[in-house]
Amino acid sequence: MSDLRDTAPYDALLLLSFGGPEGPDDVVPFLANVTRGRGIPEERLKEVGQHYFLFGGVSPINAQNRALLEALRKDFADHGVDLPIYWGNRNWAPYLTDVLREMTADGHRRIAVLATSAYASYSGCRQYRENLAESLAALAAEGLDVPRVDKLRHYFNHPGFVGPMADGVLASLADLPEDVRAGAHIAFTTHSIPTSAADASGPVEAHGEGGAYVAEHLDVARLIIEAVRAETGVEHPWQLVYQSRSGAPHIPWLEPDICDHLEALHGEDVPAVVMAPIGFVSDHMEVLYDLDTEATAKAAELGLPVRRSATVGDDPRFAAAVRDLVLERAASERGRAVERCALGSLGPSHDLCPVGCCPARAPKPAAAGADSPYV
Repeated sequence: MSDLRDTAPYDALLLLSFGGPEGPDDVVPFLANVTRGRGIPEERLKEVGQHYFLFGGVSPINAQNRALLEALRKDFADHGVDLPIYWGNRNWAPYLTDVLREMTADGHRRIAVLATSAYASYSGCRQYRENLAESLAALAAEGLDVPRVDKLRHYFNHPGFVGPMADGVLASLADLPEDVRAGAHIAFTTHSIPTSAADASGPVEAHGEGGAYVAEHLDVARLIIEAVRAETGVEHPWQLVYQSRSGAPHIPWLEPDICDHLEALHGEDVPAVVMAPIGFVSDHMEVLYDLDTEATAKAAELGLPVRRSATVGDDPRFAAAVRDLVLERAASERGRAVERCALGSLGPSHDLCPVGCCPARAPKPAAAGADSPYV
């Protein structure tokens, strides 16, 4: 096999995602999984679940992961990369532990893992690693020969991730009325997290105000703004803003919220806005509700023309980027010198999460890192 197609030492790829309900009866049990250990009563879960019930109790995330899975399999096959691809979720079927058990039964011993989160943070990286460690511990308790799992690096600045988003912003700008297009503001959105979690995101040396989480999003936003300027000759005003806050009111979270931001822009007589959800891989529930429903309604109330640009989803360029990440990591694990593909000022992310990277409030074992009990 050509070295350019050699996935050794990996014998499988796991697409690891959040999961979501696929019908009304799934909503409360799904939310119970997400909030396990927090003691949230069922009545409160039903209130939170109203966002899902507005869409028939179905989150689009599982269907989108199935589409990405097929895109990955097609890309790998088209390029002669012989690597089976599985899919597992943290919070809904197919559950991570069940899929790792299946992969172990199928004889896989060294598994590369792609998480559907592109940036550094506790919830976007370390929590996935903790879930992996929990599942591997469950397999070990069953007497199974636990495989080694390696999480692929953060891909926020890979051209196959940035390019589709830049094209989405260009398409949204083109869809605005011509008389407001040139003055349109770009609101780059991502999931709000507690400021304490943001400040502690990334390796220890990156800790500080906003940490790696904010720095990485800002770098992507600048890349997209430059791509738009190169294509249109217009440098649009922009800001990184936040959505989907879910924490207690007394705990500081990243701000401003997208709806508050739209009100502020309206007060400044901004003629139009493109909302670009750069923090999300696909159009899942938080994009559909917080942007397409809530923020779009706020813009309509203000009389502010608004468009929402596309996420990466199953774009073939993203599938190719995943192939690139797998082959890059495989070559590195074989001791080969590797040129890592990354745009912007931050460079490629680390392969192995170091000790102290995106720490949890309560330390728990985490796989696929320098402090992993599973190597």
